[in-house]
Amino acid sequence: MPLDLKDKKIVLGLSGGVACYKSAELCRALVRQGASVQVVMTDAATHFITAVTMQALSGHTVHTDQWDPRVANNMAHIDLTRGADAILIAPCSADFIYKLAHGVCDDLLSTLCLARPRRLPLLVAPAMNVEMWDNPATARNVARLREDGVTILGPGAGDQACGETGLGRMLEAAELLDELVASFQPKSLAGRRVLITAGPTFEPIDPVRGITNLSSGKMGYAVARAAREAGAEVLLVSGPTALPAPHGVRRIDVQSARQMLDAVMANLKGQHVFIGVAAVADWRVANASEQKMKKTEGGAPPVLEFAQNEDILATVAATTSVSGWPYCVGFAAESENLLGYGAGKREKKGIPLLVGNIGHHTFGQDDNTIILFDEHGHTVLPRADKLTLARQLVLEIAKRIEHSALLS
Repeated sequence: MPLDLKDKKIVLGLSGGVACYKSAELCRALVRQGASVQVVMTDAATHFITAVTMQALSGHTVHTDQWDPRVANNMAHIDLTRGADAILIAPCSADFIYKLAHGVCDDLLSTLCLARPRRLPLLVAPAMNVEMWDNPATARNVARLREDGVTILGPGAGDQACGETGLGRMLEAAELLDELVASFQPKSLAGRRVLITAGPTFEPIDPVRGITNLSSGKMGYAVARAAREAGAEVLLVSGPTALPAPHGVRRIDVQSARQMLDAVMANLKGQHVFIGVAAVADWRVANASEQKMKKTEGGAPPVLEFAQNEDILATVAATTSVSGWPYCVGFAAESENLLGYGAGKREKKGIPLLVGNIGHHTFGQDDNTIILFDEHGHTVLPRADKLTLARQLVLEIAKRIEHSALLS
């Protein structure tokens, strides 16, 4: 995976809340992604986690006092943000949200936020009791922050330290890391809706056995993450995999090719882009047994009869002849002659863009080489990790649908 935050300077602010324990994990994750992390804590935050802990994890002096004598010009609220790439407040308590919304600057962190350059992104991760989050005063303050261009990350829902349950939990460290990384990605698909299939399908032979393939789903999940990073609303229809859904992506789990087709067609209306990454079985077992097939000593093996599955990509592509949407992108996994088979498959499917790769070179792997086939020929995207390739593919799709929109 790429070091998405390499050479980025992140100011990580902590206000008071039990969720400060997650900030320690977040700080470590940011550093592992190549970021330089400058931690600034309110006095309330130091009651939940020590500056010593955050200094050990960040590798930098932690600042808590706006009159810190260690800052040569006594202007920590200015110096700490100059040259920064983003400010992330996690946790951001209800009272600190109020401070940000009303321009209060009575400590280092709030003053630093008010004095930040306008080009410097400010992201906040709310953390508070469910009743505090639901309070109209908090809603007004959050709305004001959004109007001011502040990015609100979360909150999540679930069990809270106070014993109550509901919205107000700070997002997990991994989720906040994904959100921060996404904030630096170009929003080439902002306002678009994207439907993606991923993973293998599983065609049952009996209740405990089936036919599947070696697809891990990694490429499809990377494409889903990249599309969401680019600002799209993403729906992922996934065959059986061990992968967690990318943060912010809605997932529908299916098993068979028929189930995948049904899920796709039920959710196709209103989609701007369809990307068929899943390794869908061409055939299903027509005479699948309702009970487990038993072997008998010396007996003959069962005879399996096969029926052809409906082509999901071709079915979706046929709908574009009416409205022009969704823009269809297919994936083709071949074992040989990729250039010849890929070009032919794109024409046969009737789609504007097809992504080809050698299946046994990519299934289960973390990196890949892909070839983009369109009406003008083909373009090779050199070997890279799958997320990097997914981001490149999303940019290519965004350029093409923008061109299509201009021509329509």
